[in-house]
Amino acid sequence: MAEKFTVKKGDKVVVLAGKDKGKSGEVLSVVREDRRAFVAGVNMVKRHTKQSQTDAGGIVEKEASIHLSNLALQDPKDGKATRVGYKTLDDGRKVRFAKRSGEVIDQ
Repeated sequence: MAEKFTVKKGDKVVVLAGKDKGKSGEVLSVVREDRRAFVAGVNMVKRHTKQSQTDAGGIVEKEASIHLSNLALQDPKDGKATRVGYKTLDDGRKVRFAKRSGEVIDQ
């Protein structure tokens, strides 16, 4: 059976541990096999890249992946870290909600 992840591409998340603890950003992609995610502006690393036809070489700063256990969804109400619950709405849709405020995360 496929493992369930609470974090999806496009979610706003807060970093719970590591050098970027407290920072928040948007999830760019999730690597399901490794349980890792790329978050905009978080866990930035420098990479020495070779020059190509499209871009100049040099030292490029880009995001590195961060483990999902170090991320928590951002509460839509107050912007703090929250756990995620699931509930079914009256119209039959299954949605995620923030356990901190009860606010629905999916629209």
